[in-house]
Amino acid sequence: MITENGWILLVGGFVSGLFAGLLGIGGGTILVPILISMGYNYAQAVATSSLAIVMTSLSGSIQNWRMGYVRLEQVIWLGLPGVFTAFLAAHLVNQTPKYILKAAFGFLLLGTIYLSQWRKQLDENPQPSTPVPINPTLARIFTGGMAGFLAGLFGIGGGVIMVPMQMWFLKEAIKVAIQTSLGVVVITGISACLGHAREGNVLWLQGIILGIGGLIGAQISTRYLPKLPDKVVQMVFNGFLLVLSGYFFIQAWQDYQN
Repeated sequence: MITENGWILLVGGFVSGLFAGLLGIGGGTILVPILISMGYNYAQAVATSSLAIVMTSLSGSIQNWRMGYVRLEQVIWLGLPGVFTAFLAAHLVNQTPKYILKAAFGFLLLGTIYLSQWRKQLDENPQPSTPVPINPTLARIFTGGMAGFLAGLFGIGGGVIMVPMQMWFLKEAIKVAIQTSLGVVVITGISACLGHAREGNVLWLQGIILGIGGLIGAQISTRYLPKLPDKVVQMVFNGFLLVLSGYFFIQAWQDYQN
């Protein structure tokens, strides 16, 4: 029988799945604040969010694979650097003062607003006016490594930074970038989750409940909610992130004073 907290987790996962399906942004930006507001510590929130993200991203990747949209070679090239950085970041969580991590998460939420706007601009104008002078191999290592580090340190999928970088550095179309990103998130998410499990941070039951809610929310948003005006959805999401970032800055200040 699901307890009251279980229902909160289920609804929280559902909401994160809705936003993930609508905006193509991982649910960690919502899951981590929910878990912390419920009384779990930062390390537990990040680790448990990673488990939930593995479930939702794996489901989407299997669907893409069945439809022939997954380019396995590209997923592996991007995912391998993330395996190492995600595992490293998971170890750093327990070694870093929590007020620094919470403040950093607040800045990440603000950065998510900018990155989502950047991706929207790239969607409207996919080809940058000036070619980016960077070796494709280095671009893959940097993109995948950064995504893995964010997954381990903040409990997010990393797609929010991977999709724009793939479009900008690797000249990929947005749909291809999203499909590839989802596959990479499976790899980095598993690595982050294993790293946190090694540190004893993962709450398995809570993570599974969040993941189930996310699966349901993503299915609904991708099928029935695309008719909502994009500007309305973006404004609501950005406003939500602004409120959450303020909450994390307050939490960081309180931890610093204590």
